[in-house]
Amino acid sequence: MTQLDSRLTRTTASTGTAGTGAGGTTTRTQVTSARGRRFVRAVVWGTAASRAFGGAVRAAAQWAADTVRPAGALVALAATAGLVLGIAFGWVEWMVAGAVSVLLLVMAVPFLFGSRAYDVDLTLTHERIVAGEGVAGEIVVRNDGERVALPGRIDIPVGAGLVEFGVPLLRPGHTIAQPLEIPSLRRGIVTVGPATTVRTDPIGLLRREHAFDDVHELYVHPRTVAVPSTSAGLIRDLEGAPTRRLVDADMSFHAIREYAPGDSRRQVHWKSTAKTGQLMVRQYEESRRSRMAIVLAAAEAEYADADEFELAVSCAASLGLRAVRDARDIDIVTGSEIPRVVRGRLRAIQHVASASPRTMLDGFSAVQQYESTMRVEEICRLAAEANERLSIAFVVVGSTVPVGRLRQAALAFPADTAVVGVICDERAHPRMQAVAGLSVLTVGVIEDLSGLLLRGATS
Repeated sequence: MTQLDSRLTRTTASTGTAGTGAGGTTTRTQVTSARGRRFVRAVVWGTAASRAFGGAVRAAAQWAADTVRPAGALVALAATAGLVLGIAFGWVEWMVAGAVSVLLLVMAVPFLFGSRAYDVDLTLTHERIVAGEGVAGEIVVRNDGERVALPGRIDIPVGAGLVEFGVPLLRPGHTIAQPLEIPSLRRGIVTVGPATTVRTDPIGLLRREHAFDDVHELYVHPRTVAVPSTSAGLIRDLEGAPTRRLVDADMSFHAIREYAPGDSRRQVHWKSTAKTGQLMVRQYEESRRSRMAIVLAAAEAEYADADEFELAVSCAASLGLRAVRDARDIDIVTGSEIPRVVRGRLRAIQHVASASPRTMLDGFSAVQQYESTMRVEEICRLAAEANERLSIAFVVVGSTVPVGRLRQAALAFPADTAVVGVICDERAHPRMQAVAGLSVLTVGVIEDLSGLLLRGATS
């Protein structure tokens, strides 16, 4: 029967001559097709109604979750239970409690009106500050509506914190400006905003919010100190520094040797040739533009606490800032987060942009510690592989990294690369020591870095 109905429904769109042979067949085809169409329409309508009902229920649930506070939910529950039990069992006390609860909810509703009547403008005096400093701003609230705006509150998220402002009653077109004072912040990228208007009743049963689109990113740079450009390893020439590698043509003259097949005749030193009676050619030391690498350990296990990591970031940023201002080629690398499941099979580092001082300090604002990342020795190995010609490398670590690991990290760089280890230990006195060709600086506060580097340059 199902196959027959399906066949008859498919032939409904054909000409009417198909039913002339048997009148009953034509009538049955029309009835079956009409029932099928009604059934399909009912299914489509039911599906659309179900989706619309489900969307309305979800919207209502979301509205209730955003509007009704825990105290409001408790009052609504008391109103429902009081009226139901009071009417069912005739308990006057329950009926009074339910009626009072309903009255409280009804009285709280008018306080939600006009939540979008405000126009809020948030401005900050600076978008980049140094860690430990605060920032000032201003918030301007206007009543753009045609009616009086009831008193309310404006919440401004500042990172994980919240700043609240009370807004008085505003007549149409009136404006109020209030200063915004953000206290001292730690290094990082802090999101300020969006400003959110909040409407709530005095008891706190209902709450209505409207967020604006004005969001500011505040870059909190690490603290830095002025590092002298005469520090060890910060080579001061512009054209390049001679290395111990001997080449046939360069800028730094080294010696004169006998001619060998394949030498260029342009390098022949004719005065020496005339004195010795055989061809003599010039020999040079390869000159190379000074390039510096700064490696910052990022593993949580390599630092005693978060303050020690902030000291390490400040040291790395101070070194990088000096190199950028001296127009040196610099590569700043640190560890990157690696999932535990692939920690032993994946190597990853992240580079801090150093196109300008501002760009570099913005990059240091985003540097973080990671629980799952590579050890500082592996970071140095990747940094050496990315840059073959390094003049000097600074390796900045915490107090939990022993000198032995620093020596192992220094072995990742070429033999002609000077490696300086910087150990950040807030409990130690500043000192400088040489360990098997490796210079190790111990820094207790950020101000120690400049003095230690200057001492190393003069020695």
